[in-house]
Amino acid sequence: MKNIQKTLLIFTILTVIIGCGAYNFTGGDVGTATTFQVNYFQNYATQSPGSTFEPGMDRDFTLALQDRIMNQTSLDLVNNNNADLLYEGEIVEYRISPMSATAEQTAAQNRLSIAVNVRFYNKTKEDADFEKRFSFFYDYDGSTQLSSVKTEAHEVIFERITQDIFNASLADW
Repeated sequence: MKNIQKTLLIFTILTVIIGCGAYNFTGGDVGTATTFQVNYFQNYATQSPGSTFEPGMDRDFTLALQDRIMNQTSLDLVNNNNADLLYEGEIVEYRISPMSATAEQTAAQNRLSIAVNVRFYNKTKEDADFEKRFSFFYDYDGSTQLSSVKTEAHEVIFERITQDIFNASLADW
């Protein structure tokens, strides 16, 4: 009886190990692609009504998207317009809006919203190409200046948007 239990335990452990080995914890499916390119995301937010311009955000977002893909795949970043996967687009919204008011008719909470338009091209799987808008927000206290929370706000928003772009392009969700 002990031999059967030992054999069953070993079989179960091996099944779990082999089963987990085939699973990619990031969920990324790069197929036969080996390279990717992220073109510079221009900041066109001021062309959207109510949006403002945030200097340097275009560079920061482009780098955040590159980092996301490098950290969650084994793809190589290239800049030669010959990549298997290509990401390009523009920042189309950077808006600060009051979310709730106090009794004195001032903002109790503000919301920073950022939206990007993304075009994704996959040379190894053409039916995976898309153009989509991705957005997210960060709420902060109405008595706080954006400048004091901007770094954290951008990190939170970029984290969500880049993960959404990754999921739409490589996770097959």
